[in-house]
Amino acid sequence: MTTDAGQTPLTIDELAARAGVTVRTVRFYGSKGLLPPPVIGPRRVGHYGPEHVARLALIEELQQQGMTLSAIERYLHRLPADLTPHDLAIHRAVVASWAPDAVDTVSRRELERRAGRPLAPEDLERLAAMNVVMAADGDASADGAAGGDAFRVDSGLLRLGVQLLDVPLSQEAILAAREVLIEHSRAAAHALSQLFRGEVAERDAQDVKSLSAHMHPLVVQALLTTFQRSLREELSEWVTGSGRD
Repeated sequence: MTTDAGQTPLTIDELAARAGVTVRTVRFYGSKGLLPPPVIGPRRVGHYGPEHVARLALIEELQQQGMTLSAIERYLHRLPADLTPHDLAIHRAVVASWAPDAVDTVSRRELERRAGRPLAPEDLERLAAMNVVMAADGDASADGAAGGDAFRVDSGLLRLGVQLLDVPLSQEAILAAREVLIEHSRAAAHALSQLFRGEVAERDAQDVKSLSAHMHPLVVQALLTTFQRSLREELSEWVTGSGRD
């Protein structure tokens, strides 16, 4: 287990309270291999870290999507073993995207509760620019989102958007990256749909619907894992090349 600098390890009771589950549930998930074992500290007390919190959040999201425990086990066991809490949070955001679009109207206090932190006007402006939050009256501008008391929030994107608030990139760079991802994601989706279309051409509508339900999470997970590995390779080459300059 790795613990972020300055982050206090959690006892099993603290972990359960933070994740909103019981201690018995934490132990059960551990016995199934869904959670990595804790680090055993003084007096044989188990200590848990951010990866345990992130995994519990991912399990909760998978359950909300209707997955059985055995399906969740298979999903988690297919994930790379070296995923960081941030990687797990991205997976959770992707899982949330399987569900129908969930746009809720919430108060400023509820928005900050869901975000897990206070949101300054500039934070709301960035979230509005990413189409994560907008003023409830329909004003999509940054000024409208920052100045209102009620907000429409894309629940599936909120966690990811909040994490991007701390990324040391300009808003312009984040929005440009979003456009790149949207463009290439649409191209990949189109190519895959063409590939699968021939497979289902002779099947009835119910078979097509069943195949789509099974393929959606598998394809999303494959794309995400492949992208993460490719991005790591690109960043590694960039860092290594910069070091030689």
